[in-house]
Amino acid sequence: MDWQADEETQTLVHHVALQNALEYEGNAAVGSVIGRIMAMRGDLRQHGKAVTALVAQNVTAANAMAANEGLDAVRAILEREAPHLLEKRETKARREGLPELKGAQKGKVVLRFAPNPNGPLSFGHARGLVINSTYRDMYDGEFILRFDDTDTKVKPPMLEAYATIQEETEWLTGRKPDRVIIASDRIDEYHQHAEMMLQAGFGYVCRCTAEAFKEHRISMTACPCRTQTPQDNLVFWKRMLNGKFKPGQAVVRVKTDMTLKNPALRDWPALRLQDTTAHPHPRPEIGSTHVVWPLLDFQSAVEDHLQGVTHIIRGKDLMDSTRKQTLLYEHFGWDYPETMYWGRVKVHEWGGFSTSQMRADIEAGTYSGWDDPRLPTLAGLRNRGTQASALRNFWLELGITQKDISVPLATLYAHNTKVIDDDAPRLTFVRHPADFTLEGEHPNSLEIPVHPNHEAMGMRKWNLSDGTIWLESEDLEKMDLRLKEFADVALHDRHARVESIDRSDKRPIVHWLPSNHATEAMLTGTKDNTVFHVEGQLELHKHPVGTIVQLERVGYAKIMDATTLLLCHEDLQDT
Repeated sequence: MDWQADEETQTLVHHVALQNALEYEGNAAVGSVIGRIMAMRGDLRQHGKAVTALVAQNVTAANAMAANEGLDAVRAILEREAPHLLEKRETKARREGLPELKGAQKGKVVLRFAPNPNGPLSFGHARGLVINSTYRDMYDGEFILRFDDTDTKVKPPMLEAYATIQEETEWLTGRKPDRVIIASDRIDEYHQHAEMMLQAGFGYVCRCTAEAFKEHRISMTACPCRTQTPQDNLVFWKRMLNGKFKPGQAVVRVKTDMTLKNPALRDWPALRLQDTTAHPHPRPEIGSTHVVWPLLDFQSAVEDHLQGVTHIIRGKDLMDSTRKQTLLYEHFGWDYPETMYWGRVKVHEWGGFSTSQMRADIEAGTYSGWDDPRLPTLAGLRNRGTQASALRNFWLELGITQKDISVPLATLYAHNTKVIDDDAPRLTFVRHPADFTLEGEHPNSLEIPVHPNHEAMGMRKWNLSDGTIWLESEDLEKMDLRLKEFADVALHDRHARVESIDRSDKRPIVHWLPSNHATEAMLTGTKDNTVFHVEGQLELHKHPVGTIVQLERVGYAKIMDATTLLLCHEDLQDT
């Protein structure tokens, strides 16, 4: 059975979320609250996923209270219920923004983001885009979007991804990249540097089999090819370019040291042969033009130098790439860019996704497309109503740390809620509806704010003269209810008798709809990588397709068409 927070834990989380919201003027952060909770209650660490989801829910509520009722209201609750949390807490300032870049000069910082265009961008790609583009803005520098598209077989590029990624980059960062570089356009440049390397004697053409060289790498011994003269290497190089070797028969290696502690650094491969007749490049202007292609570590290193990249910020899984490239830079006499790393971020609900696997699953029909709401792609998140600013805020809050982090989707949802709530019109959606007839004296019309905090958004006008209403079946367990914004009623035999227009007691407040102001609709959502559908009655409206609304007591949803909505966030709100 899944762990459930007891009343004591729920109260603690509630209070600490309020404390954090007060401390940071209505901008409580999920990570900060989790840290405090775990410091207070070490026993909760084993329930991290459930606790994080609870924290995210309470942080959203605390920030909403601060925005709608003011910080004094937040403080009043703490003074009454948890005064100890007010002691010496309101003076602390949270560090805002990213840390400074080492050696950075205003106007001279050049950064890059370099995806393989084998599919559109994913949630994980967003980190590289957000961090690097933010530093560009901080230092009035340049941001390069570079397509590392030099693998035509294992991870072949997808032709339409080039345009899609550029559009997604602009959407997420708020502006176009300063430069766009496509590696497959620059093969001749990489060939020139390979030839320079062979002429200078710090590279060689290796004709050993992969298995044979592996033995040399393990035994820390030089392969026979390593002692070839520059002249011999240039001969073999020309044979590679002219297609005299088949893939696997020859590679160009960077000469390092076969006794280096890290085996991956020992004479690492820089360029290899590809069968571009069988596996042509998808860009028609490239196709089968080249047979010798650079491997990523060589291509990226050369390109970073040629483009004047000053800082490289990427995942710590690429530390070996940094070490390889540093050795190459030393050979050429170049200065390697300043480098920073971040650790892995695992999202509980997504597990492990790769672009290649998603592409295969889409082609197999498992998913409807790259914008399937179950997928951790930018297209999927956008389809569900995730805002660019929410994604940016999510990654900026995590910042740059080499620590591996595990977070729930609720953390992203909390950021998105802060962004969309203020502009989201309110609508009513009655799930699993049951019809009731109103009895007793009551007004024949009702006006309800489109948004509780914005009078300028107008009123929703309901005509009650029909006398028939929809209620949620799940609300019928209690016979005495408060119809939201309307009246206290008592239920009996599919009748709802009005007992008081003013609130007379503490009976539960439920949402409802007059039957003449509703239409059948379907709410679609996702849960545990599956799609679910909820039938119901939707309030009539004139909002255009694409509008994000808040379905009261249900959640935020995106209007897909006149009778279909897509749940923005994974879980339905409790009723």
